[in-house]
Amino acid sequence: MVQEHTHDDAHDHGPSGTPPLPELIANTDTTRLVAPSAPVAVHPGVITPIPTRSLRCGCYLINFKPSAGSALVTYDGTLRVECHAEGRTASGDLYQRGIRAMRLGTGQTVISLQPPPNPAAGIPIFARGQYREYLRVTSLLENFTFGSNFTLGFERRRFDSVSRTWSNLGAFTALMTWMAAPAGYPSSKDYLSGIVKNASNVAVGTLTMGWVSKYLRKVTVEIDRVSVSEAPLNDGGSNSWASVFEAINWQGTVDVSDANIAQPSGESWSDAEMHQTMLAKRDASNLDAEWRYHVLAVRRLDSTERGIMYDGNGSDSNNVPREGVGISSHWVIPNAAPWGLAKGQRFGASSKAYFRTAVHELGHAFGLYHNSVDLGFMNVTPSIAAAATASNPFPNNIQWSFATDDLMRLRHFPDIYVRPGGTPFGTSYASTPQSPRDSVISDDSLHLKTSALLDVVPLGAPVRINLELVNTGDAPVAVPGHLSMKGGTLRGQVIDPAGNARQFSSCLVCLDDESETDLAPGKSVRSALTLMRGPQGALFGSAGLHRVQVDACWESDGNAKQVSGETAVMITPPVDDAHARAALKVLSTPDTLLVLVFGGDHLTDGLEAVQAALDNPVLRPHYAYIEAKRLGQRFGKRKADARKAAALITTKTVMTDSESKKAKLLMADAGDEAAAGKTAGRKTGA
Repeated sequence: MVQEHTHDDAHDHGPSGTPPLPELIANTDTTRLVAPSAPVAVHPGVITPIPTRSLRCGCYLINFKPSAGSALVTYDGTLRVECHAEGRTASGDLYQRGIRAMRLGTGQTVISLQPPPNPAAGIPIFARGQYREYLRVTSLLENFTFGSNFTLGFERRRFDSVSRTWSNLGAFTALMTWMAAPAGYPSSKDYLSGIVKNASNVAVGTLTMGWVSKYLRKVTVEIDRVSVSEAPLNDGGSNSWASVFEAINWQGTVDVSDANIAQPSGESWSDAEMHQTMLAKRDASNLDAEWRYHVLAVRRLDSTERGIMYDGNGSDSNNVPREGVGISSHWVIPNAAPWGLAKGQRFGASSKAYFRTAVHELGHAFGLYHNSVDLGFMNVTPSIAAAATASNPFPNNIQWSFATDDLMRLRHFPDIYVRPGGTPFGTSYASTPQSPRDSVISDDSLHLKTSALLDVVPLGAPVRINLELVNTGDAPVAVPGHLSMKGGTLRGQVIDPAGNARQFSSCLVCLDDESETDLAPGKSVRSALTLMRGPQGALFGSAGLHRVQVDACWESDGNAKQVSGETAVMITPPVDDAHARAALKVLSTPDTLLVLVFGGDHLTDGLEAVQAALDNPVLRPHYAYIEAKRLGQRFGKRKADARKAAALITTKTVMTDSESKKAKLLMADAGDEAAAGKTAGRKTGA
């Protein structure tokens, strides 16, 4: 393993108009000496310096103890303090400390708090399930003070892990006072404590904070590869994972692991094979004790050309969204002018472009979307190539940094948004507590027409939704080139008859393709969704009227844009006991969704549920295409079976237009041209 952190603490400088500050007395001391504005003469000709304090940059281990409620309730977390030319920016997260039970010799059980994090271990990692609050810091010590305390102002934003929504608990302040740190802290003088008061000036608890690291966050990146693929470690020069993490103030460890991952079948990897390999080959890790991301370098990818962030919302199978990315070493860069010095090269041989894409995909794993404000990491590769010039050709024109707004997100978005296994990819910037610069822009000229393929669907069947994004204005509008969950542009929620909302977004996100197109007035982009499950479980788990709300979200010119639409579908109750049993099987099996997304043969529980649906005459028309698509794709040593897949498709099969077109190809591959013609002509199920 390679530990990558290369710079020493930077010294702060006094604000404009003040005398220059001398160096720190010691590297772990925040006390500074500055000549006073009105010098005090103790002895003739001798100036006595006045000590000042400033808030040290980096990560603090914090604890919030409420003054009311159970003595067994306390919160640990981190406060991130970023230093910049204008002063300080800070944010924090709180996790509820667990409790433990000990049985005494008398048979009595004693309940107590678990021990606090060890400050000597540096930046702490907490269990995801214990996440409770985000601290949106609104005021703090920006430069220095002559006193021994300062007022910290913040909002407490409570996170609901079920609905994945935030509530504002109000504004709070704490007069934080420097004091000697308890044993174990790396700096004895960078420790503060204060009484927390609410907006009514009523004390509600105690907050402590002690400096533990010059970095803001801590991650590990594991890199696995097939033997003929290069490990994306650097750009062939000075840009590496060390410099990437240093620039965002993260402590990064690179684990160059397996170099001989076996290819399941041929050089090109299907989505299912990538998913299975990630689960089987990554190093054993505990995401509640380590933020570990996985990079897999292979020859080619079925789904895309350069890279993919898969398992974008895999909480239905292993509850670890945003954990793995893949990169293709044997994609050949087009032999065309925009690609400059890299044209015609194999991707892995072009170190700059190859490494940049690995960082780009990992940025998606951190929760970031495309960002076209510059030529940095989160812009797409074709756009960077198109912006090259003769004097600065691609890939030399790559900007080796994240955009300013993305830097803010990486440093100050809530842990639960950034860490692997947190919120699924597709979580809106606008709904996440952070900088007011993160706003969503709505374009009144765009309309998202949303309609159910079938208005009435039996319990246990997937619901198919047709979408059409229409430009109703008088001028062209930049929109996503493709509307899809896989592309990361579509997400939403389903509201059941009882008013409960369940979110949905992609299980697989592929985002290194051209992302925008100019939609002319009166023109539209069409797409469709097949909905079954989301992070909170089955989306259509009961009979009755369900409302489906769909959001089309994308990034354009550095701004988050969104257009929404809504439709309704009636879910009918079981017609008999056999239907009820089959519906229960698919509704209670999370992997049913992953069979739809990934196919393959490895998700045995999901395959059993799909087979139960196929064995039921009520549900069979709704699942026939799902099974046909799976059989029509190779997996491992199993070859694609077009004939067996085509045999599942009948005139009663429920399919969207895009599914019908794919079914036509299956029929043609199977040699059934007559059936292919019929399939191409149908648009809805019987």
